[in-house]
Amino acid sequence: MIIVATAAWSVPTAAAPRVGRGGSGLTRYARVFDGTEINSSFYRAHRPETFRRWAGEVPQHFRFAAKLPRAITHEARLAGAKAQLADFLGQVGELGPKLGPLLVQLPPSLAFDPDRTERFLIDLRHGFAGHIAWEPRHASWFGAEAQALLRRYRVARVAADPPLHPGGADPGGFLGLVYVRLHGSPSVYYSSYEDVFLDDLVARLRRGAAEETWCVFDNTASGAAFWNALALKDRLDPGRAVGHDEGRRQRGRGLRPPPYVPTGVKDPNLPG
Repeated sequence: MIIVATAAWSVPTAAAPRVGRGGSGLTRYARVFDGTEINSSFYRAHRPETFRRWAGEVPQHFRFAAKLPRAITHEARLAGAKAQLADFLGQVGELGPKLGPLLVQLPPSLAFDPDRTERFLIDLRHGFAGHIAWEPRHASWFGAEAQALLRRYRVARVAADPPLHPGGADPGGFLGLVYVRLHGSPSVYYSSYEDVFLDDLVARLRRGAAEETWCVFDNTASGAAFWNALALKDRLDPGRAVGHDEGRRQRGRGLRPPPYVPTGVKDPNLPG
């Protein structure tokens, strides 16, 4: 199973031929995509009823990946955050069976500490049995010891673009989940991906043997994420590629949709 998604679920006006005009932004987004990454949970907590409402606005097959709060990853730095973790798991649990992987993105300054990491993973696994995607950004996480620990707790290391360290573009850790995050390159959060990159990406995703694969476009600041994700999904499932002439024009050379604010995200220019 390959899920193509964007970070948050903003739908540009020009996408109306594909998504229609009725319903909420999330409902329209879910007409063309099978999943989304909740990034706003990184910045602030949401009420349980918000998660229940989101779950009610999408089809049964739709899945939400949810990003752990920065209070856990960046402020507590994975230590002494058991209560915060339990609160978060309780909140996202309101998505029910539509909850997909949890995303743990670490600050670039957080080096691999085996004891701290294992204590955190024990707590996380105590409350969550599903897939976990781990996005480290310090070079020490790409060694054999870190890989072995992630595999032990069935945690997949994110394949990121642009990669910050050797090996960062490839999946690691537990390979039952492949989780690709595309932040935009060369301009992070802004650059749109060219057709040749998307063509190669299709081949890479199809070669994978994981039981579940996610490919998330995080280049949302310029509005490129929606069009790149749509172009990739059309390549993977050409039978559904109808009514997208406007999207093709928007992806033309030198032309991008105007900036827009992703639903549920405080500021699209904040690092994701």
